[in-house]
Amino acid sequence: MKLKLEENWTTSNNNQPLFDSEVERYISVVPSERQIKHAEHPFYCFVHFGMNTATGREWGNGAETLRDFNIEKIKPAQWVKAVKSAGAEGLILTCKHHDGFCLWNTGTTDFNVMKTLLLTDIVDEVSKECKAQGIKFGVYLSPWDMHERTYATPAYNDFFCRQLTELLTNYGEIFEVWFDGAKGAEAKEFEYDWERYYRIVRTCQPDANIAICGPDIRWVGNEAGKSRKSEYSVVPEYLTKAETIQKHSQQTADGAALLQKISSSDEDLGSRTALCANANLVWYPAEVDVSIRKGWFFPGGNKVKSVKKLFKIYLDSVGNNSFLLLNVPPTPKGVIHRKDRARLKKLGKRIQSITEQPILKQKFGELKDTDGYIEFKFDSPKKLKYCILRENITFSQRIEAFDLYILKPNGKYKKAYSGTVVGMRKIIPLKGLGIGALLIIRQSRSTPVIEEIGFYT
Repeated sequence: MKLKLEENWTTSNNNQPLFDSEVERYISVVPSERQIKHAEHPFYCFVHFGMNTATGREWGNGAETLRDFNIEKIKPAQWVKAVKSAGAEGLILTCKHHDGFCLWNTGTTDFNVMKTLLLTDIVDEVSKECKAQGIKFGVYLSPWDMHERTYATPAYNDFFCRQLTELLTNYGEIFEVWFDGAKGAEAKEFEYDWERYYRIVRTCQPDANIAICGPDIRWVGNEAGKSRKSEYSVVPEYLTKAETIQKHSQQTADGAALLQKISSSDEDLGSRTALCANANLVWYPAEVDVSIRKGWFFPGGNKVKSVKKLFKIYLDSVGNNSFLLLNVPPTPKGVIHRKDRARLKKLGKRIQSITEQPILKQKFGELKDTDGYIEFKFDSPKKLKYCILRENITFSQRIEAFDLYILKPNGKYKKAYSGTVVGMRKIIPLKGLGIGALLIIRQSRSTPVIEEIGFYT
């Protein structure tokens, strides 16, 4: 096999400039401190719970009453324990969905859980349990509100800001604020005061990342658990505009199925071709949101995704420079269903197994002009299962193309993988025995800066 070692970033760089003003513009885009911290905890869970859990709907209809919420008990400790068993390090709760029903002791409306038989501030209970069990807590707050009479008037922005402020000041540290762009086709036209919302988050929770209709984390563009072949973090700034997100968000209660289809038209968001036409660029990593069931609220269909499917989603998100937000909906009995719990626990074991048995882990840094390729030698033949590559993202996202070869016991190299983006984390499944490996970086934006490369059995 011809390895073509001479064709690497230090020589031809795939016939792309290694150093020029455009390259400098691309690599000048780096993550904020809050985004860097978020990258260390790439897997967390959604918990969709509320009025829809009681009524068995995916979306409300605007006619719900307090009597419709007939749930009398919840077990937040069990929710958090189930989430942790999957290896997730955070939980985001749907504090208010589109129906307008609030899961906390709010002073903005009587349409809240404290006016029901449950008489429990669910946000308070869940946030305290997250802290007790050592995971992060985040909030989902739907801008669209079917119930609130001031919706689509200037007064609604004040109303929404009061709700947001309550959530961000009364429940401890928040790691992510999730603003949904979904809005029914029949909803009145209304312009949300996004910049005002963002200022409240930055003031009350400066370390929190604002996701989806927000400037810190972007929606991957589907709810099928899939990311792009090349999932860039450096993208055109226009993608952060909330109205752009809204336009492509869910427009009907049945629209979730459509969002499980991928459009190839938006496959390329961050290549040189995509970036050169845009003057303003941002660091805007993708978040893959997907439910363990077909729908978001329980029952969400009776079929629970298999461990094999969930693990594939993990590799395609966390293992592909993205965050994973896996939804787990509690039942009307206030617990995570036993089927969901079993899947989560097994998923956690699969994820843990990736790095349980390291063969070799090596820290790097900024490469030298002699590092067009990097060789690795193992102390004996090893059964290879994974290779994990990580760039130092404080220097932006630089690697654009690479090849990974495995040195077989017979002394010959076999190509195991050809990839593009590395970024926060690239997890590559491997098979067979190897006595070494060879990584050839074919193309880069300036000198690659690698955090770590690891091989695991």
